[in-house]
Amino acid sequence: MKKSIDFSFDDHPADDEEKPRVAWAVAVVDDCDGCGDIRVELTVEDEGANGTGVTGHLAPETARRLRGSLAAALREVGEDPGS
Repeated sequence: MKKSIDFSFDDHPADDEEKPRVAWAVAVVDDCDGCGDIRVELTVEDEGANGTGVTGHLAPETARRLRGSLAAALREVGEDPGS
């Protein structure tokens, strides 16, 4: 089973010739034989380079740690992580 949750691009300018934008996708999967449990799947890759990215299978604890890191980064730039 694989259930897509969200997909988008980062906010880097699309017309930058030196660095492409990054596509990201979040899904929930239970088909990772080596994981042994349901995982949150995070995939990142250069825009237009479908299938060439890196995919991480995050246990719930690791997904919460990533969420906490993103919240801390938002606080560092003066943003409310809850909105």
